[in-house]
Amino acid sequence: MTPSRPISIAVAPNGGRKTQADHPALPMTAAELARVGSLCLEAGASMIHVHVRDREGRHLLDAEAYRDALASIRRSVGERLVVQITSESLGIYSPAEQMQVIRQVRPESVSLALRELLPDAHGETGLSAFLQWLRKENVAPQFILYSPEEAIHLAALKARGVIPFEQLSVLYVLGRYTVGQASDPMDLLPFLDDAVPRFSYWTTCAFGPKEAACVLAGALLGGNIRVGFENNLLLPDGRVARGNEELVGVAKDCIVRLGYRPATADELRANWRLG
Repeated sequence: MTPSRPISIAVAPNGGRKTQADHPALPMTAAELARVGSLCLEAGASMIHVHVRDREGRHLLDAEAYRDALASIRRSVGERLVVQITSESLGIYSPAEQMQVIRQVRPESVSLALRELLPDAHGETGLSAFLQWLRKENVAPQFILYSPEEAIHLAALKARGVIPFEQLSVLYVLGRYTVGQASDPMDLLPFLDDAVPRFSYWTTCAFGPKEAACVLAGALLGGNIRVGFENNLLLPDGRVARGNEELVGVAKDCIVRLGYRPATADELRANWRLG
């Protein structure tokens, strides 16, 4: 019997918008991120996606704050989680500022929203140079895609040499611009249409109480999973989760019941080999 493919589960525990007014267990500080990372590791996660905040709890792209958070998480979990930082602008930072903080931090992995870093073709040269730097420094990028059109654009950039990676990791965001920001598993189908390029490593995230159903659908179709308070606070039955680890646990239970297992951080790193 052929072993089932390991499926990675990433947790996005805070994002840049929600605060502890939305949920008291939402991590805001480096110490809180470390604690959540440890809980989610035990629940089945192989990666944590990190946002940092300023003293007022606002979204922040800052090298020192990132270094503090990364060091705290590493003290808590060692290398047992891939630690990915965000480059998200939230309308505050320019593409140059987004790329500069990544150069300063030099993280293990970073998420990149194509629509933010390349708002028009004039930025292609700068983006390509930045991606060449990521490859040289062995920083693993994950491209965030909100629509099939963005997937087509990403593949075209790769074909023209703007993106210097042979294998691409992408995150399909389901339902970001739907009414009420409530995702449905059907939202994944346009990304998997025959007219849309396929990527070697892809992950799904979603909003609202169908988060688990959406990411499970993606996993069964060959993808991987991202869950967490950044996008959703609710369990499948509509109850508010006690913490991010509950959302990770639901995802793990779903795949295990169907004969799969959660990937380890080292298996995720192997799948993200840069080339």
